[in-house]
Amino acid sequence: MQEVTEQNESIVRETSTTPESRSEGYLFGKYEVGKLLGCGAFAKVYHGRIVRTGQSVAIKVISKQKVVKGNLTAHIKREISIMQRLNHPHIVRLQEVMATKSKIYFVLEFAKGGELFTKIAKGRFSEDLSRKYFHQLISAIGYCHARGVYHRDLKPENILLDENWNLKVTDFGLSAISDQVRSDGLLHTLCGTPAYVAPELLAKKGYKGDKLDIWSCGIVLFVLNAGYLPFNHPNLMVLYQKIYKGDFRFPKWTSPDLKRLLLQLLDTNPETRITVDKIIDDPWFRKGYKDIKFHGEHMELKDQGDKYLNAFDIISYSSGTNLSGLFDKSDGWVSRERFLSAESPKKIIETIEEVGKTVNLRMVKKNRWGAKLEGQNGIFSMTVRISRLTQNLVVVEIDRITGGTATIADIWKDRLRPQLSCLIYQPASTS
Repeated sequence: MQEVTEQNESIVRETSTTPESRSEGYLFGKYEVGKLLGCGAFAKVYHGRIVRTGQSVAIKVISKQKVVKGNLTAHIKREISIMQRLNHPHIVRLQEVMATKSKIYFVLEFAKGGELFTKIAKGRFSEDLSRKYFHQLISAIGYCHARGVYHRDLKPENILLDENWNLKVTDFGLSAISDQVRSDGLLHTLCGTPAYVAPELLAKKGYKGDKLDIWSCGIVLFVLNAGYLPFNHPNLMVLYQKIYKGDFRFPKWTSPDLKRLLLQLLDTNPETRITVDKIIDDPWFRKGYKDIKFHGEHMELKDQGDKYLNAFDIISYSSGTNLSGLFDKSDGWVSRERFLSAESPKKIIETIEEVGKTVNLRMVKKNRWGAKLEGQNGIFSMTVRISRLTQNLVVVEIDRITGGTATIADIWKDRLRPQLSCLIYQPASTS
């Protein structure tokens, strides 16, 4: 993010535009800043529009001074890392991160429908509508868990609705990633909202992030159907006792199938609590359920055929004028690196597959001109694309998602990349 920071500092000085100084109403010359949507202890959220297209966005503005005073620098970096690795139709998308000397700006997908909490406050949902939103919630949370991300603060206030009234999970500020799991296999940070926290978190003995989220999903489903919380009391200690004992009652209109599922979601024993896979197989859940199709647009693999690069391709590929450099610098949150090779596409793919096996990467898709590998508990994904430059040379482009963690980055730097150096074209010396 440092390069973005330095680049945009000059833009800010030239245009004098921030949400706090909106005489012209523009941010970095790219976003028109509108009304304040909400604010918290460390951030304010504004409605914005992309100047070029007119598309609405949400702009989250964070004070660096407050972040430093609150010792939240690592927290903010983790939130950025987590949101950058998530691309799902029911998760609010982080589009861009920018910064000045005093502020950090998150440009987020805009959810026009507002908070789910506001809709529930007007009255409970029908069972069918509750099921629809629960389908979308479980799809989003299952996707997160498969990528080693645990939300840890799921509640209707952190679930938004878009213009089509579809659900969007947001606010990953308290999220954890698998890197934070201790040697005992558990997370230990206390977090969350009192009425939504799981009993194992209250025990302070460590917990599994996925089980914590499942409990919160159960609370959300109960609220959708009932219109009120299963655990609620003005005395915090009494509230926690109710949660710890699983002491709640269903409203009379709850169907038997929904009761059975809720009892499995709100199981006070995390070891026997239902899993995402079993939720999807549940009879109540299966009614009207359709798999939600999605793919990571940054990592798409297409068979482009025997295509030669033209001059425009070469210019767009190169960060300067020298394409013979071994690797380019990171491009956004997907790290992108390119090199020339005199090997055949078949040889390149075979080599990458064999090297990937040394760090437990598996081939999930391949064709004549590309491949996709995944591994490291779902938090490392690598897509390889090959394009022919001349009759004897090809350009190899590698995109990878690492989640920004040092451990995974080191696996690429120290183990994968050195083993791929044999593929790089070394021009003959002319001296």
